[in-house]
Amino acid sequence: MDREKIRELLSDLSAHKVTPDEAFEQLKSLPYEDLDWAKVDTHRALRKGFAEVVLCTGKTDEQVAKIVQRLSSSGAPVLATRAKRSVFEAVRGVRDDAVYHETARIVVVGKPNSPVTDKQILIVSAGTSDLPVAEEAAITAETMGNRIERLYDVGVAGIHRLLGNLEKLRAANVLVVVAGMEGALPSIVGGIVDRPVIAVPTSVGYGASFGGLSALLGMLNSCAPGVVVVNIDNGFGAGYAASVMNRMGE
Repeated sequence: MDREKIRELLSDLSAHKVTPDEAFEQLKSLPYEDLDWAKVDTHRALRKGFAEVVLCTGKTDEQVAKIVQRLSSSGAPVLATRAKRSVFEAVRGVRDDAVYHETARIVVVGKPNSPVTDKQILIVSAGTSDLPVAEEAAITAETMGNRIERLYDVGVAGIHRLLGNLEKLRAANVLVVVAGMEGALPSIVGGIVDRPVIAVPTSVGYGASFGGLSALLGMLNSCAPGVVVVNIDNGFGAGYAASVMNRMGE
């Protein structure tokens, strides 16, 4: 943290040289903590409303634990995504309140933010095979302070399962729709609701699904208005975007 800069800013604030709003704007760009192998953005919650999220892929268990320890020192909840159980054990060594959501592959440290709205985000999955990505979206949005509903295994192979839940679909403020194979489900949901639909292609499928590319292209070519698409298997990105949308105006 740039202590001298903050001292100067506080001095100016006390002398009425800057307003509280101006001080807040300046503080949003500070600081980060340099760990040599990582520069931890300790003010992201101030700028963005939620702390920096740790992607565990490519990091050692010890590196993840140290980053989480630094980020969680502010008292805000911290997420570590794509976490193996060994990562969880390392994080729990420095934070005994860490919780592991195995299906979502997410470690949550600290108490989730309290919801600021009664509006709900609905997480919809086409099949049970899509649950890791769907749960990644659900846990992300829930930790960020949103009310979450789930509607799983309602893919187009048995469309009556989806149509039997129209009331739940139409009650949601934002919908995250997760599907692999040909990725048709978000387009159908987009055609029957009047709220934003965030489509998430998954890498689930046989050879011609090309690791989720077929689902991605199908969703990008959706004829239903109001459907936006995130990258393949990006449940975290969908949950984060859904949270931002759901909290707008609150």
